Amino acid sequence: MSKKTINRIKVVLAEQGRTNKWLAESLSKNETTISHWCTNEKQPSLETLIGVAKVLNVDVRELLHSTK
Repeated sequence: MSKKTINRIKVVLAEQGRTNKWLAESLSKNETTISHWCTNEKQPSLETLIGVAKVLNVDVRELLHSTK
């Protein structure tokens, strides 16, 4: 069973040349948590996703794969 790729956090980090460690420090989160988000093993809450968008200076929609 393959997991769904829901978020694009890893892609946006790569596009900006940023690391999981940088995001973890920016959000005061554990690096393991960020890793789980980047591999889509777990998903951040909507509130947290908005925080991710703010620190990456992107629209929250850029962090999600389209459902269409």
